[in-house]
Amino acid sequence: MDLFTEGDPIADTRAPDGPIETRWERRRFEAKLVNPANRRKMSVIVVGTGLAGGSAAATLAEQGYRVKSYCYQDSPRRAHSIAAQGGINAAKNYRNDGDSVHRLFYDTVKGGDFRSRESNVHRLAEVSVNIIDQCVAQGVPFAREYGGLLDTRSFGGAQVQRTFYARGQTGQQLLLGAYQALERQIGLGNVEMNARHEMLELIVVDGKARGIVVRDMVTGEITTEFADAVVLASGGYGNVFYLSTNAKGCNVTATWRAHRKGAYFANPCYTQIHPTCIPVSGDHQSKLTLMSESLRNDGRVWVPKAKDDDRLPRDIPEDERDYYLERIYPSFGNLVPRDIASRAAKNVCDEGRGVGPTKLGVYLDFADAIDRLGRKAIEAKYGNLFEMYERITGEDPYEVPMRIYPAVHYTMGGLWVDYDLQSTIPGLFVIGEANFSDHGANRLGASALMQGLADGYFVLPNTLANYLAAGPFEKVDATHPAAVEARRDVEDRVQRLLAINGDRTVDSFHRELGQIMWEHCGMERSEAGLRKAIDEIRALRDEFWQRVRVPGNGEGLNQSLEKAGRVADFFELAELMCIDALHREESCGGHFRAEHQSAEGEAQRDDERFAYVAAWEFTATGEPSVLHKEDLNFEYVHPTQRSYK
Repeated sequence: MDLFTEGDPIADTRAPDGPIETRWERRRFEAKLVNPANRRKMSVIVVGTGLAGGSAAATLAEQGYRVKSYCYQDSPRRAHSIAAQGGINAAKNYRNDGDSVHRLFYDTVKGGDFRSRESNVHRLAEVSVNIIDQCVAQGVPFAREYGGLLDTRSFGGAQVQRTFYARGQTGQQLLLGAYQALERQIGLGNVEMNARHEMLELIVVDGKARGIVVRDMVTGEITTEFADAVVLASGGYGNVFYLSTNAKGCNVTATWRAHRKGAYFANPCYTQIHPTCIPVSGDHQSKLTLMSESLRNDGRVWVPKAKDDDRLPRDIPEDERDYYLERIYPSFGNLVPRDIASRAAKNVCDEGRGVGPTKLGVYLDFADAIDRLGRKAIEAKYGNLFEMYERITGEDPYEVPMRIYPAVHYTMGGLWVDYDLQSTIPGLFVIGEANFSDHGANRLGASALMQGLADGYFVLPNTLANYLAAGPFEKVDATHPAAVEARRDVEDRVQRLLAINGDRTVDSFHRELGQIMWEHCGMERSEAGLRKAIDEIRALRDEFWQRVRVPGNGEGLNQSLEKAGRVADFFELAELMCIDALHREESCGGHFRAEHQSAEGEAQRDDERFAYVAAWEFTATGEPSVLHKEDLNFEYVHPTQRSYK
């Protein structure tokens, strides 16, 4: 059976043409406005309270809209954005080292391996300078130099220092800034906050997104909620791999439910493998721990030159060490982009030169930096990260090198959106990691926080008004046939999961799915492996619906039920990821096809055939997916062979 068919092409009709430097300014001027009195009559649902969702809900409420916010955590401040460590990019050029909006734009397009839209990326670079001012005004405690100026450091894929940071807690501090803005609006009565509620369905009325179906995770009550527009800020789907750096609760359900209702899903195969994670220690693990990419500023990555060298790192002389990133990529050294560093680590381990008990690890060594700068300086920069590493591994990184290995971290794919961040369903807007729009095939470090806050604080509040200006929309309530059907679908799905009463746990299925995905759709993919994965995913999904055991009932707290619904969606997503990876017969960024590499083992793109966004339309299970292509045009950053040597 064919895995997919090709449908009509898709285009972003919202992005202005003309000089790229003025496109965002012109779009904001051309967009329709909603006057303050009318905003009070309009309502918006925001799903997710991370950097994108929290900043969007706070900003929209401050503009005067009535906002209803939903998250499955017990508090908005527990969103996974809080786990981000290393920093946030902005083209402020405080270091006077040659940075600019254009250079950030160039680095991001190049870092994404020329698979992102120029218009979106340039807007992101423009807005970045405003984000820092916004956050400083909120009291975010960015690191400062001796004279009081904001400090910056480098991240992978850049030769300038544009990354603002708060030690290794940047995500936490930025989220607390957005959270306090959100809480202020909650206190003023402008935001209705609904924690411990999970979105399980999208309500579409006459082709427009008008609400969601949510389940109260404490009482089990299923309700329909309505608004004039719906904003999804529900994060990425890295947990399809089971083991990832994501929080255990992170899932794809909100965006996948929207996809099933007609929102196209773009570039699902583009997942980011982060090179700086603590290696897997055994089968008992349920997640992995990220060590910030910022550590590569001062840590040097190396392995022994000889295979199967079991000596302690301090016993291996300097001339018997291979600082392989510095050797292969002398211009960028340890600060090559994540996809490059991850594949290089895999290659040296595949050669038999990996370190640690499993031999799936490389050293990240701070001895030179401590000798050069002193221990106190390293503690000031990375102290909390070093402490976290020691707590997890029992090893002191001030005395012995850290051991790191790549792990699933971020997803560049997501729901397709236009320049206004609107999906293919009118009235459904998607922001942050939940959309596909800014990073192409590989995200540069410190750009996730930048995109989340750019979308929430500065982009969506401008573009959403253009849609709402067409209102007022007809009133919709729980009796509307579309709402009744959506709620019934959720209730039927819950009862179906509870009724199976099989003999396998949800986690056992999730772990097996993750192993299939990591093996065949992880750091390296091949045609044979992807075809095998699709067959295995389909067989395992069938077994899931026959053998999964979900104890308890739907009336009250039931974490097994929550997991089961999420894993069921992961099965469908996993198949689409493999189909997307199979159809893209090239290597680019985080998508590395073994059949498409240069003689030196570098990714080999095919711009003639694959310079497009792959936007997938949902079809019934068992039917071929439908591929819609959005051609990518490069006027300002012309695609070249990406080199960091």
